[in-house]
Amino acid sequence: MNNIIILYTAYLIATVALTVWVAHTLFKNGQVFLIDIFHGNKDLAEAVNNLLWVGFYLVNIGYAVYTLKTYDAVTNPREVIEVLSIKLGAIILILGCMHFLNMFIFFRLRKRAIADKHIGRYDYRNDPENLGNYRVNIPNE
Repeated sequence: MNNIIILYTAYLIATVALTVWVAHTLFKNGQVFLIDIFHGNKDLAEAVNNLLWVGFYLVNIGYAVYTLKTYDAVTNPREVIEVLSIKLGAIILILGCMHFLNMFIFFRLRKRAIADKHIGRYDYRNDPENLGNYRVNIPNE
């Protein structure tokens, strides 16, 4: 079999597997942060978590497919491994950067939510007259 076909196949399998594993981990564990950020509003936290999950897949799988092509000559198994390691290393670094960016944003939002909760400024609740819409009550200061 052609070495480039082996390279592309291994790259896509490894990239998709890594993306699925990281996305599942972030989706499962990120729910707790989002519920806290949205003051216990589980429906809103779940909706945002689902949107983040879809966006994560789109960015990572899209980047993996976009960078599939290689301009290096791949003539032997050693070169397959070398090119594959460079490509997978880039994907892993991107996944790590996206994870830390998400964590930074979550912690900033959580810090703000805790401060708002402490001073009693925000009260997120379902609007009983229009379910699905959320309102913000800001008491007079």
